Amino acid sequence: MHLVIDGYGADPELLRDEAAIYQLLDTYPERIGMTKVSAPHVFQYVGTKPEDWGVSGFVIIAESHIAIHTFVERGLVNIDVFSCKAFDARQVIDFFRDQFRLSSVNTFILRRGLEYPGPERDGVPVFEPALSIGGWDPAERDPSPPGAA
Repeated sequence: MHLVIDGYGADPELLRDEAAIYQLLDTYPERIGMTKVSAPHVFQYVGTKPEDWGVSGFVIIAESHIAIHTFVERGLVNIDVFSCKAFDARQVIDFFRDQFRLSSVNTFILRRGLEYPGPERDGVPVFEPALSIGGWDPAERDPSPPGAA
């Protein structure tokens, strides 16, 4: 399963904190039962537009990878959790929503490796693939990014 989280309204101090993102990537795999195979790689970057700066980081896990990309000026964080091992997507979304103090999220689940029989099929999805574009539970909040019509 490949879980993609687009988080909006994040705390800018958290988005710019390289040490905190490193610590998160260093400890989170174990928290969800994954096996870290490398130390996290975290660095600050600046895009072609000054407002596109942020922090990117990833950690390789035996099951695949976890990546975080922040856009400080936009209050945006993009997170990928890709694993061939089953995991509770709702728990992961809730954790990152709380961790970055997100005001709204859009989530997407890509089913991968469906031809390969194994425990990935037993994961707990948030949405079926055809419904994933709707984002977080609309009953809880408007999933649209800030400023969207």
